[in-house]
Amino acid sequence: MTTKPSSLSPSRTTCASLLRELQLIWDEIGEGDSERDKMLLQLEQECLDIYRKKVEMTRKYRADLHQSLADGQAQITAIASALGEAASYSRERGTLKDQLSAVKPILDDLSLKKEKRVKDFSAVQSQIVRISAEIAGNGVSKNVGDPGVNERDLSVRRLGELQSHLEELHKEKVLRLQKVNTHVNTIHELSVVMSIDFSKTVNEVHPSLSDHSSAHSKSISNDTLARLTALTNSLKQEKQQRLQKLQDPGSKLIELWNLMETPIDEQKIFDHVTMLISSSVNDVSRQGCLSLDVIEQAEVEVERLNILKASKMKELVFKRQNELEEIYRGVHMDVDSDAARQILSSLIDSGNVNLSDLLSSMDDQIIKAKEQALSRKDILDKVEKCIFAFEEEKWLDEYEKDENRYSAGRGAHKNLKRAEKARILSGKIPSIVETLTAKVKAWEIEKEIPFLYDKVPLKHTLEEYTAQRQEREEEKRKSREQKRLQEQHNAEQEALFGSRPSTKKPLGQSTNANTMVGTPISRRTPLGRHGVSAGKERRESGRVHNLTPVNYVALPKDDSVSRRN
Repeated sequence: MTTKPSSLSPSRTTCASLLRELQLIWDEIGEGDSERDKMLLQLEQECLDIYRKKVEMTRKYRADLHQSLADGQAQITAIASALGEAASYSRERGTLKDQLSAVKPILDDLSLKKEKRVKDFSAVQSQIVRISAEIAGNGVSKNVGDPGVNERDLSVRRLGELQSHLEELHKEKVLRLQKVNTHVNTIHELSVVMSIDFSKTVNEVHPSLSDHSSAHSKSISNDTLARLTALTNSLKQEKQQRLQKLQDPGSKLIELWNLMETPIDEQKIFDHVTMLISSSVNDVSRQGCLSLDVIEQAEVEVERLNILKASKMKELVFKRQNELEEIYRGVHMDVDSDAARQILSSLIDSGNVNLSDLLSSMDDQIIKAKEQALSRKDILDKVEKCIFAFEEEKWLDEYEKDENRYSAGRGAHKNLKRAEKARILSGKIPSIVETLTAKVKAWEIEKEIPFLYDKVPLKHTLEEYTAQRQEREEEKRKSREQKRLQEQHNAEQEALFGSRPSTKKPLGQSTNANTMVGTPISRRTPLGRHGVSAGKERRESGRVHNLTPVNYVALPKDDSVSRRN
């Protein structure tokens, strides 16, 4: 019996040993040579198939490595091109695996750069889309989605262009936001001044304008800006119209207050109205000062005062007339009071005259009268001094005619002192009259009208006084000469016939029966305290006529004469 060979260890098994073992098995079996050759040929074919398959697999693996290497290189080239960079690798001559190992880190680095660049592009484009939408007013959400990045051009140049565009959009947004805020602030100021609901007003333009929370940005679209501009202009025009509506009744209030002499306390109630009369529209900023309620209150007050004006106007007119007459009387100017008052009363009752114009005319006349009174003041002061000098001169004449003036009666000492002062003053009268006459002439030349003093031309009175004084001086001179001649004659008679006793009057008896114990009664002066003498008034009465001025208020007679001349 043939012994079966022991199995060989797998680790030491070779193709030859297996073939020997197969020969031994065939020998033991008794397999023929043809059969053996057939089986060996089959084994050889199977081995070839296995080798062929393995070679094909290896060849395919090599092709895959080539493809991977080519793909990696292509990706590097594409990514570098998209990033705008040059490929930063060199082709090595090593094995395929070595070449792949060299390409992989470069590709990974470029892929990371690309991913980051895509994120940068996406962020910039998202902001561009969002801001553009805000400007266009399309209502795109703040968290806008991926705008779609063009990965074929991720260059720094393109990113810079987008960032520049984004910066321009940011600037445009800031400018628009400033414009919006300016319009909103202006609308708020106008709303405060005119008491308009601000929130409701701007909410009609865009709801975001009345929302003060930071969660929602204000609309900056073209439509919003256009509507804000229109609203601002409309409110400014409304403010101008309201100011005009308030200034008109404000001016009427002041006019009516002045006409009716309304107390200051009552006027203060409408200070907020009258203070705006001369204000420009840009100066008006106080809260509620142009509200419809304020305008209505002013208009109602004007209506009320107009009703009161009719009843008080007549009283005011005559009050002005009284003031005018007092001014004229105070400076000795003639006033035709009765005629003026009668005409004024008839005009007011007829209703054919504008009372405001009449009062204004009377106010002008009062101003003119005050100017005339002021121009006469210097002359009138000198007239008073002149009158006093005349009175003292007359008193001195009476005093010197009293033969008992040196008696020791009551008041004799005071009369002596007064007489001393009167003599000094009497000596100054010619220069006083001359100075006064010169001033009157200068005044008449300047004003081209005569200077009337209580209806009489003052210059004529002064000239008459000068003539009368000269006559009195001449009479005194003749009296002294006659007395001297009489005394001379008496002396001659005494020398011829001797002296004769003279008849003496009783002690205390005065040659003037109206004189009391050394105090003579003054006679009429050329210019009395109330004007010239009655005879002078009669002589001049035909020279000056009473005229009523065209504006129906009392005027001085000298003004009337100037008009007649």
